[in-house]
Amino acid sequence: MTKWFIDEKRLWDFLLEDIGYDDITSEALIPENVMGSARLFFREAGVVAGISEASAIFRLLGCKTIIKTQDGTKVTTNQILLEVEGPARALLAGERTALNLVSHMSGIATKTSEIVESARKKNPLIKISATRKTLPGLRDYEKKAVELGGGDPHRIRLDDCILIKDNHLEIVSSISEALRIAKEKTSFTKKIEIEVESYEAAEEAAKAGADIIMLDNMNPDEIRTCLKKLESLGLKKDLIFEASGGINSDNYEAYAASGVDVISMGSLTHSSKALDVKLEIRLSRRKK
Repeated sequence: MTKWFIDEKRLWDFLLEDIGYDDITSEALIPENVMGSARLFFREAGVVAGISEASAIFRLLGCKTIIKTQDGTKVTTNQILLEVEGPARALLAGERTALNLVSHMSGIATKTSEIVESARKKNPLIKISATRKTLPGLRDYEKKAVELGGGDPHRIRLDDCILIKDNHLEIVSSISEALRIAKEKTSFTKKIEIEVESYEAAEEAAKAGADIIMLDNMNPDEIRTCLKKLESLGLKKDLIFEASGGINSDNYEAYAASGVDVISMGSLTHSSKALDVKLEIRLSRRKK
């Protein structure tokens, strides 16, 4: 598992984006000494993600929090995820930012979990991974949500690993040359992945020493044929094969059965439906 840190500065920036200079509604209606409590829960079943961030948001506003259900847990409707106590104004100020993060992240985690469980019925060893198709500023949260759902975050940033794509190959003369240069200029600790779109390109990549071969925009039958040919030539051993491009909720099972090791899906982060999340606030007392 990736070690994910709570970035309080970024969460504070999220709060400021929503609050502006002040919550003028709460300032007008609610006296400063009014205290309250709140419970955060799903209004539908799903996988929890973002509760650590939501808890930190309310703590930044001076509230006390108790996490009742840990991130990564599958929960049912109305199961309490987080309890919060503090000034009523603070509860209201943090409500939308906290709910937005939990809703978005839990939607990604839930969809990822569903796909992982279903794909592993076709191939018990398959990995479902995300891509860099994430919203600026939210990548860490979206990638974390994928991992909480049982998926793999893949490359989080450009410095994670070498990934030679089609646009690189428009500039470099060949697959073999691109791999030679990458191996020469990169630390032995970094894996080198290359994107190919045909069997011929996959064979060249395998012979040139790629660590990971991404079979891009190839259908499951083409992938199956490609892998069988490589295996017959003794070129499949010790390589990781990833399927990518056009994979979605309708066809991922066919890709899982094609023989690849990894399926990467941009739709995990850019198209997962947000979960329905509720924060229920109750008046507690007036602080003396």
